[in-house]
Amino acid sequence: MSADEPEVRTTAGVLRGEGESGLAVFRGIPFAQPPVGELRFGAPRAVRGWDGVRKAVAYGPPPPQSSAFGMDALSQDAGDDWLTLNVWTPDPGSGAGLPVMVWLYGGAYSIGMASLPEYDGARLAREGVVVVTLNYRVGIEGFGLIEGAPANRGLLDQVAALEWVRENIRAFGGDPDRVTVFGESAGAGSVAALLAMPRAAGLFRRAVAQSVPGTFFSAELAADFAGAFADELGLRPTVADLGSVAPSRLPAAGDAVSASMRRSVERWGPVALTSVPLAPVVDGDVLPVDPWQALADGAGREIELVVGHTRDEYRLFMALGGMIGEVTEAQATVALEAFAPGGEKAYRAAFPDAGPEELYELVNSDWLFRMPSLRLAEAQVEAGGSAHFYELTWAAPGMGGGLGACHGLDVPLVFGNLDGGLPAMLFGETPPAEAEELSAHFRSAWTGFASGDGPGWPAYDLERRLVQLFDTSPAVAAYPEEGSRGVWRGHVFGALPLGG
Repeated sequence: MSADEPEVRTTAGVLRGEGESGLAVFRGIPFAQPPVGELRFGAPRAVRGWDGVRKAVAYGPPPPQSSAFGMDALSQDAGDDWLTLNVWTPDPGSGAGLPVMVWLYGGAYSIGMASLPEYDGARLAREGVVVVTLNYRVGIEGFGLIEGAPANRGLLDQVAALEWVRENIRAFGGDPDRVTVFGESAGAGSVAALLAMPRAAGLFRRAVAQSVPGTFFSAELAADFAGAFADELGLRPTVADLGSVAPSRLPAAGDAVSASMRRSVERWGPVALTSVPLAPVVDGDVLPVDPWQALADGAGREIELVVGHTRDEYRLFMALGGMIGEVTEAQATVALEAFAPGGEKAYRAAFPDAGPEELYELVNSDWLFRMPSLRLAEAQVEAGGSAHFYELTWAAPGMGGGLGACHGLDVPLVFGNLDGGLPAMLFGETPPAEAEELSAHFRSAWTGFASGDGPGWPAYDLERRLVQLFDTSPAVAAYPEEGSRGVWRGHVFGALPLGG
């Protein structure tokens, strides 16, 4: 085996990757058969083996995508071998037993692909870990509740990838007993779901959940959304009917429902205001209970957990929607009444000096990400488990500095990929030195945690509530969002019902 063309033997056959700056990189490794044809809408099926040496130098095609941010263009005519993964390793075939970090992308359960440049695992792997990124089904293919199909197929894809890691990662220099799953946004929701899934038990030892969304659906709500998707196509929400629609066409039905959701608050409850019609379904089988209840019951007690959020989670969505400086009192009132425990009165009492835009941003940030993340950590601690908490408070310099510490800012900081694409929007064309310094701190914390040494700050407890604040000068302090925590103290997160 040469450094330029490293080879490893997996359970399915021999793979040949590429040597890149001291790392061995393998891309486009199938971990399950393409979920099309007779396998469409099914649970992932074990990949078939091959003879000879299979090249693993190009990313696999992404699953069908929503049109959000033009992601659909990246998946058109790309092929149907969606279920592939990628490995960066500093020491393949050596039996080094390195920690393994498995990344789950975000994207509102409707978009996402492991081939995006910001998910390149090279800088993390150079910290002495094996990095794995993977594709899982999104949109209706992965999360639509379809009659005759298992629920949460995207989550089942993630389980299949983790099973592949357990069976094969030693050949890449990784330790199958030191696996950490980490993800952001919908990826963090997936991490939370995996903590609650019996099928995922024993497949990872540690977990990092960055900005956990509070959107988990009851079966009734998910079924009603599935009916709306099918109605857009003049079909029924069944395998037989939807299986007749080409995979590339199906996301358009989800996009149409998303575009009309705000007119249906009475039907779908507060989630209608998010325009996100897909989420993990608490179906009683694949996902027996919601993550907060599962952790409260002790399901994650043996898993070490890092959870956190950014300070200004919703600022990104406001900026993209042209709402910065434009929020009215009426818009703030609608959001407060829809999302806040105790309604508008509770937030105005907790934040008496806040104007309509600040209140609008606060309640959206809290309902969607901040309070679900906090309550996940608290449920873990209450059940006797270990959790470390963080908040990213450093403000992104991009777009004139108006993004603050926005949703998704931690992703390029964790991976260390600060140039081009989305990172350029966040950091500007030339990332400042403090971004590089903060990224190094993130990478050290995440890889230290994966190695078993901890992230570098005290565990969260229900008395001191110490958290890591990631800023120009990182510090440990009491959780700073006490106003929001007080408003949400008695709220129970769980599966969202039909009608809210």
